[in-house]
Amino acid sequence: MFNFLTKNNYNERKLYNKILTLSRDKLFFLQFELADTFQNRVNLIFFHTSFIFIKFKKMNKKENYDTFSQKLFNCIFSQIELNVRENGFGDSIVNKNMKFLVKVFYDILLNFESFKKNSIKRNNIFLHKYLELNKQYKKPININLIDYFNKYESFCFDLSADSILKGELNFIYKKEFNHGSTKTQNIKIKKK
Repeated sequence: MFNFLTKNNYNERKLYNKILTLSRDKLFFLQFELADTFQNRVNLIFFHTSFIFIKFKKMNKKENYDTFSQKLFNCIFSQIELNVRENGFGDSIVNKNMKFLVKVFYDILLNFESFKKNSIKRNNIFLHKYLELNKQYKKPININLIDYFNKYESFCFDLSADSILKGELNFIYKKEFNHGSTKTQNIKIKKK
């Protein structure tokens, strides 16, 4: 009945929920000044997921990693489809939107393969292409967002593949501040 609740999909759901939590972090909408829209949230999910797929691609091919990647892909897109349907859209609009989102995901995935090697300007243009800023802010995406994804990429590549297969993705963004000396500080947003 509820296929996504079966034990076979438990780790994919666990990892999906971790990615969802990262993508819904208030940090993106308050510190990085992104608009809180459905498309931005979906693209943030794609950004976070891309580095995991890239890590598996760069590893020696093993069937369980390919199977896990496919199940994670299916889980993500089935959840997005459910959310679009919950918003009251019909089959034809849902199918059209899902085809568009799959193209967006693959474009993000291909561009993120060289994210760390790209210049700041090129990464800024790429992120600006997929992430909408709040209307009140006219400046382009700031360096902090690029820094976030550079650190997230390093975090994902340092994780063991088995920990990813178990759905263990506990990334905490640390920002370095230069005021005479370098300090590392967690950025925490207090709930009101």
